[in-house]
Amino acid sequence: MNSPFYYEKITDTITEWLQDYLNQSGCTGFVVGISGGIDSSVVAVLCRQVTEATLGLILPCGHTPEDAAKDATLIAEQYDIEYRTYDLTPAYESLLLTLGLTPETPVTIPMANIKSRLRMIVLYYEANQRNRLVVGTGNRTELMLGFFTKYGDGGVDLLPLGNLLKREVHGLAKHLKIPEHICAKTPSPGLWPGQTDEGELGASYDQLDDLIAGNTPKGLTEEQIAHFQQRIAANKHKRSLTPICPL
Repeated sequence: MNSPFYYEKITDTITEWLQDYLNQSGCTGFVVGISGGIDSSVVAVLCRQVTEATLGLILPCGHTPEDAAKDATLIAEQYDIEYRTYDLTPAYESLLLTLGLTPETPVTIPMANIKSRLRMIVLYYEANQRNRLVVGTGNRTELMLGFFTKYGDGGVDLLPLGNLLKREVHGLAKHLKIPEHICAKTPSPGLWPGQTDEGELGASYDQLDDLIAGNTPKGLTEEQIAHFQQRIAANKHKRSLTPICPL
């Protein structure tokens, strides 16, 4: 368990980095998607500490947990963050029809990725309109495992939580006084009914944090550990710039 001083230092480090990056970019502020979950709540609050020119976007699309938009709005209003809500469901359903699918088609990973990429489009539209940067919400655990959509929630300008394990995000959320019920939520991208992070990943965040930190996770077999190590290696392309053929 890290001390409150540790998270105060982390907060200072991240906000200073955000301010420096913003200054160097020539942009005027930040745009961040707020989902109502812990990661996006922390990122939105950190951005707001840096500048009033922080816009939160609430972007329901197809199936979205009932409390998601409510909690996203709560964060925006509690921390005085300007926000807008765009329901992307009509655009998503229209695209499904174009692809020969329907809203009743059981959601597959490629279909879920469409939702994430639609959100990326809207985030960059608002950022371009305002000359702002799109700030991502991915943490180190998700990034290492490739648990994000390439050119979706992975399509951002900067990742302030990218070096923090999931458990460290929880500690930072507590330090920032994010509402307890948001911190206690079962993590989920909310892309289809019943989806959870840990259910899809096949292990708990505590186990995965230990693995990524170089410790031996309790409760995982050698076969499972090898599987996750292979997954980390296989998803390296998602953490890298597009390769260019050398000539």
